[in-house]
Amino acid sequence: MLQIRRHFRSAATTRRILNLWPPLLFSGIHIIELSSDFRRIKSRLKDWSGTRNLHGAQFGGSLFALTDAVYAVMFNGLIGTKYFVWDKAAHIDFIKPGRGEVYIDCTITDEMLADVYEHTRTGEKYLPEYEVRIFDKHGETIAIAKRTLYIRLKPAFRPQK
Repeated sequence: MLQIRRHFRSAATTRRILNLWPPLLFSGIHIIELSSDFRRIKSRLKDWSGTRNLHGAQFGGSLFALTDAVYAVMFNGLIGTKYFVWDKAAHIDFIKPGRGEVYIDCTITDEMLADVYEHTRTGEKYLPEYEVRIFDKHGETIAIAKRTLYIRLKPAFRPQK
């Protein structure tokens, strides 16, 4: 992941590197789209025997991994040069078994970005929570993950007190 940081300048390069990154590649996770402005990401969890549980549904850990670092990647691409952006906590609520490939489609809105700027302008940390809906090919919700980020201005960019 250390080598990825310098590639956040290009969404296309970031997407290619992440798709080759072993934790995603060997988990059957593929980033389908990462918009050039880092505001939208679409990913897929492939339907592999290694991603299914003993009942033939997608393994819960694989579903959870699909949501990992999604908003952190997007925010790092948007504001990462001046900010620390990390995943801090997460929770997942399984709604129904996921059969076949499943997907996520996440967006950062102008309001979300303005909210981050407002809460971090004084140099304090901000812990926003974002929801990631996992859905199947029919658009039915499989699970909902809540991801909490840690966002804070880097020391060089914090206001002097």
